[in-house]
This record gives sequence, structure tokens and C-alpha cells, in this order.
Amino acid sequence: MKKAIFLLSAVLILNSCVVRTAAKVVTGVAKVGYKAVKGTVNGISWAVSKAKGKIDEDRLDGTWKIVGVYKGSFEDFTNDQNPESSFTSDCTDGFDQMVFKAKKSKFKSVHCSSAEEDWVKYSLEFGKNPLTREKENYIEYNSNNYISVIDVNSKTMVLEGNVMPKLAFSGAKLYLLEKVK
Repeated sequence: MKKAIFLLSAVLILNSCVVRTAAKVVTGVAKVGYKAVKGTVNGISWAVSKAKGKIDEDRLDGTWKIVGVYKGSFEDFTNDQNPESSFTSDCTDGFDQMVFKAKKSKFKSVHCSSAEEDWVKYSLEFGKNPLTREKENYIEYNSNNYISVIDVNSKTMVLEGNVMPKLAFSGAKLYLLEKVK
């Protein structure tokens, strides 16, 4: 009889521990999932988390269309409860884009309202960004100009910094780009 009571109480204690632990895991996963993607802009997911480790430079290669501009920093974006409402794009005909040639370490911006700019030589670094003082992936160009590379995948890229000088005066710092080709 004592063994049966002992086994029954042990099962009840273990069962309650497993349920509590599972509930904590599920809520933890839900919080991580929420922080990983906050929403979409023009049907494209906007990833919130920064890339962990060095990004391969070949991932930058290609033509990238700017589909959204967030007026604020990456830190502002992570604290924003409704970031989708703060995205803008001021091109009515055409679109702003960036073209990267990774093998030659060059890029150029093509603005919808003006002609193409010249190719700019860059270097992709992983380390302490001199501008933000954080360990991250960043592009250095024209000696002492920096753009933080938040994340890049096969479809989207997120950049922070003075990507488009014409929008910098309005506080735009965070850019969502979609791969065109």
C-alpha cells in the first residue's frame, strides 16, 4: 500500500513539473517567434533579429529593390508596437534600388527620381562597427562611411544607415530590400 501511495504521489509531482515546463517552453517559443518577425511590408516579411556571425559577401550580389523605409533606427523598430504603419516609399514611378557586384566589391544606388550614380568600392566587415560601436556586419565605403547589414537571405536584405541621402533628412535609417535578380 505504501508503495502504491508513493508511486501515485511521484507520478502526480512529475506530471505537474512536466506540464509547467512544457507551458514555459511554449510561451518562450511564442515570444521568440514574435521577436523574429513582426510583420510584413508589401507582402514581404520584415525580420527583426540581427544576423548571428559573419555574412558571406556573395549573399549581397545582385539587384535589390527598396520596398520599405522605416523612419528610425533598428532599436526604434524593435521597440515599435506597430512598425508596419511607419514604412514609406516615395517612388510613384519606378523604384529605388541598389546593385551589388560582390566579386568586384562595388555597389551603386539607382534612385527612381534621378539617373544612376557611380560605382562605389566597398568592403564587407564583421566586427565592431566604428559608427555604432556594436559587433555586427557592416559595409565600409568612401573611407569612414558605414552601413549596417542587419540580415540578408535569398529574398530580402535589411540595411541600417545612410543608404539614401535624400531620405536621411527625414529620419529614415532602416531599409527593407527585395531581391530583383
